[in-house]
Amino acid sequence: MSGAGAAGAVVRVIGLDPGLRHTGWGVIEAAGNRLRHLGDGVVSTDDRLPLAERLMQLHRGLTALLEEWRPDEAAVEETYVNRNPGSALKLGQARGVVMLAPALVGIPVREYGAMLVKQSVVGTGAATKEQVQMMVRRLLPNARLSRADAADALAVSICHAHHRATRLAWAKGLVRA
Repeated sequence: MSGAGAAGAVVRVIGLDPGLRHTGWGVIEAAGNRLRHLGDGVVSTDDRLPLAERLMQLHRGLTALLEEWRPDEAAVEETYVNRNPGSALKLGQARGVVMLAPALVGIPVREYGAMLVKQSVVGTGAATKEQVQMMVRRLLPNARLSRADAADALAVSICHAHHRATRLAWAKGLVRA
């Protein structure tokens, strides 16, 4: 996409909701406050395989998505700490792959906490998954939302688009000052 850094320019964003079994993804284009859905889905791994092979599957799937959609920027949801230390460690490793894949091809990556994503999309950080999905459908009427993971990833991309516009507006204001 050309002019991704300019205010008002069209920017393509991939939102990612990390998971070892299913990593949600959602691609949108944002121009100012206008959003357009391009695609969404999940990258799944085979839980019968050893961890290293699952991480490799995840990386290959993300690399293929990045090549197909060619996003300008990536947004990743921060994960909460799981009560099970083993599960938390595996999720952290998957999250590392999710953050590394776009970074390796020069795509800037930003992180957003779950409460901020919910607040940006629904208006409250205490929103339920159903409320988030309803607002994603309203903001992106063409989204197919194949899984809850895909809806979460689109919510992350929407959050990024909103915060990106604010950052650009602030930067423009600071340049004038």
